[in-house]
Amino acid sequence: MSTNGKGWRWFGHAGHLIVGEWCRFHLTTHVGDYLVSTVGEYWPERSVREIHAEVQDAAWLRKNQVLKGDAFDAAYMKRFGFATIGSDRVYETMVFRAGKKRCDDPKCKCGLPIPTDWGELDFAGYNNAGTATKGHRKLCRKWARK
Repeated sequence: MSTNGKGWRWFGHAGHLIVGEWCRFHLTTHVGDYLVSTVGEYWPERSVREIHAEVQDAAWLRKNQVLKGDAFDAAYMKRFGFATIGSDRVYETMVFRAGKKRCDDPKCKCGLPIPTDWGELDFAGYNNAGTATKGHRKLCRKWARK
């Protein structure tokens, strides 16, 4: 398998994390027998963000809870940013063994390989999109050599 991206297959969906559908950043690459998945920028629904705000800064929430839609979202983002998806990280990459079974959701039809199991083979965490992108590519190259 090439380590320069030839023969790799990219997917536009999150390849792991139960809340992956609420992550605004996702890279998933099928590399040989492996699936390299990076997710981040977790933005849960407003009710979850309000719970977070109550715990972190109740005075801020009391002041801003009256805001609607984008106004609340912008104020929340300025104060708290994206939610972490693990200990002190906003992005993470995990590597799984890709299975033969593919996504067969009739609405999606993306063909994303389903891991044979969810035990990760490799992992890295990051706190900005640039580092997460570089880290994703680094793990793609590493696992392409296997």
